Amino acid sequence: MAKPNYSFEKRQRELAKKKKKEEKVKEKAGRKVGADGEPEAEAEAADGEGAAPAAGQTPA
Repeated sequence: MAKPNYSFEKRQRELAKKKKKEEKVKEKAGRKVGADGEPEAEAEAADGEGAAPAAGQTPA
């Protein structure tokens, strides 16, 4: 009978947690709405290069 590979199972759990956390962060960022009613993530992409970060935000 084969032994369980606990290291593999642990790594899979860690990857699942990381993926879930990233999805939550992405969803949360998608819910942020700018002053003009357009989500900030899309508004920054539409502005193009050279756009200054909004007040209170650090440049990425």
